[in-house]
Amino acid sequence: MKGTRRFLLIGAVLLALALGSIGIAYAITNGQPDAGRHPYVGLLVFDDAPGHPAWRCSGALIAPNVVLTAGHCTDGAVAARVWFDEEVSAVWDDPPGEYPFGGATSYEGIPHTNPDYGSGSPGKGLPAFDYRDVGVVVLSEPVTCADVGRCAELPSVGQVDTLKNKAAIDFVGYGVQYQAQIPGKYVPPPPPPPYWRWTGLRQRLYAPSELVSGKFVHSEEFIRISLNAAQGNGGTCFGDSGGPDLLGGEDTVLAVNSYVTNYNCAGVGYSSRVDIPEVLDWIINEEYLD
Repeated sequence: MKGTRRFLLIGAVLLALALGSIGIAYAITNGQPDAGRHPYVGLLVFDDAPGHPAWRCSGALIAPNVVLTAGHCTDGAVAARVWFDEEVSAVWDDPPGEYPFGGATSYEGIPHTNPDYGSGSPGKGLPAFDYRDVGVVVLSEPVTCADVGRCAELPSVGQVDTLKNKAAIDFVGYGVQYQAQIPGKYVPPPPPPPYWRWTGLRQRLYAPSELVSGKFVHSEEFIRISLNAAQGNGGTCFGDSGGPDLLGGEDTVLAVNSYVTNYNCAGVGYSSRVDIPEVLDWIINEEYLD
């Protein structure tokens, strides 16, 4: 897992974990099949060396050939590929599919990380380490908004600041759906026994949630999202990094999933804001949207 410190990044899942060895791999919790609601959300796999898939994330097509995701997903990657299928089959499935190596139904691309990522901000801990947690993948093959159905939209500057507490937010991402008990010994540091890991198909899931507004130490850079299933809210966890936090019922990406604060991915999650002027300028003016 990349970048795990006091808090937990929710994206970069080592290929060994994706192959089913002991470990943790999460996705949208308390969700449901997307069923075509958000065709522009894709499953991303990143290579840390040529031909070596290493971790996976989620992302949203925001313009022809440009997928928006998290900076801790693109950081350290030399290549990436994305699938926009509702369900993505792996080479170990029966019948076998393409994931994680790519093929006829995936698009190859080059990852780019926001230059301010990890440069630090006032305060300590992961919010500072994960500063400006935004990246893009520029696809090498032609793909348009019409090819997948439609594109996600970028927010206006400061749009998050106009939202009220409990404003509707939609999560979309790929990955697992349930926990399974792990036999044998867990590689430390383990959670309390019995040992569990999250598992399930690579399926695009959707879940509604709500904004937890108000000032906090890093509110200028992050938004807080309720992950409380008891209140009917969905949640995000490992494997959902870079997936869009959408304005409820719309296609506007307010932020990208960044980190959670506990193993169960419950309570509150934090997402890196896209509506910051410098972030929007980087996406728009670096010729990624040409």
